[in-house]
Amino acid sequence: MTRPIIIGLTGSIGMGKSTVAEMFQRRGVPVFDADAEVRKMQRAGGELIAPIEAAFPGSTGPEGVRRDALGGLVFGDKQALARLEAIVHPAVAAKRAEFLIEHGGAPLVVFDIPLLFEKGGHESVDTVVVVSAPVDVQRKRVLAREGMSPEKFAHILSLQAPDSEKRARADHVIETGTSLAETEAAVADLIERLRASA
Repeated sequence: MTRPIIIGLTGSIGMGKSTVAEMFQRRGVPVFDADAEVRKMQRAGGELIAPIEAAFPGSTGPEGVRRDALGGLVFGDKQALARLEAIVHPAVAAKRAEFLIEHGGAPLVVFDIPLLFEKGGHESVDTVVVVSAPVDVQRKRVLAREGMSPEKFAHILSLQAPDSEKRARADHVIETGTSLAETEAAVADLIERLRASA
């Protein structure tokens, strides 16, 4: 039985990964967004509420996981973060398996995974696409986000592999420091090449 070519899409914070994921989607490539799945499972009634509340009392409320409260409990605490990941990662893996069954007939699918290299996810994909932009562009994008501070940005970067390392390990690099039209053209070209190889 043939299965889709699995594209692992990754990139550091502020590199434009979500924009590139949308470009894949608009061209008919199904995209599994790991972060979006986590947010869904952490909303009111979501399957992660009970295990997260049990492990981190007071971190959930009527609306679901209180992200600020949970963030305060795991921010800078490696053991707490590992406990949280042990709850979240298996649930995400199960959703990803369902997604793959659902889109088994597609020539290509995208797994949008922010920490693809950091968490070893690159081993379960067929090809890795890294989204990248110049450092000054990245910094400007991230610091424009609501609630972001230079300290928070530095902390997030410390948890991610450096962009240069990601680029070196990538099978394909999509540049987003260019115009949207140029990025879009690069995505279209890559899809064409990958479909041809499928």
